[in-house]
Amino acid sequence: MLADSLATQQRFFEENTDLLLDLGQRIAGRLLAFGNGGSAADAQHFTAELVVRLTHQRRALSAIALSSDPSVVSAAGNDLGYAQVFRRQVEAHGRPGDVALGISTSGRSANVVEALRGARALGLHTVGLTGNGGAAVAPLVDDLLDVKHSDTQRIQEVHTMALHVLAQVVEEAARA
Repeated sequence: MLADSLATQQRFFEENTDLLLDLGQRIAGRLLAFGNGGSAADAQHFTAELVVRLTHQRRALSAIALSSDPSVVSAAGNDLGYAQVFRRQVEAHGRPGDVALGISTSGRSANVVEALRGARALGLHTVGLTGNGGAAVAPLVDDLLDVKHSDTQRIQEVHTMALHVLAQVVEEAARA
């Protein structure tokens, strides 16, 4: 189990280091992040590090976790259907050039897929953080950070690490 986790992490970072560095420069603008369950928690954790700080004092960065407002999520789910809960918020907050980060271990979460469709239509830079090939998310993103594994636990472990690395890169870019 531990050897598999470490090998998965090593493979991911060997394949994605350059992309993480590039995204860190791009995310210095506004970020909209979203996902379900553990991925929602990852989105909230990541945006908190951008708004507040990771390790260095710097200006606050604009980052919004779209799962953080239960009134909006429940109203959109009730009135528009759960597949629209993130898309509606992307339409409200997203502007061309912003970054939309959809997190889905399976790559098949309907509300993540719909939000990425909406983000693309509005001219946002779309990023997917997925596992096992990216599924429906892959064709909707400008940049795919995919963990090549089928075990949700291994995928989530790498997602957490990737978001910490990305937060550090963003923070360094914001300090420059």
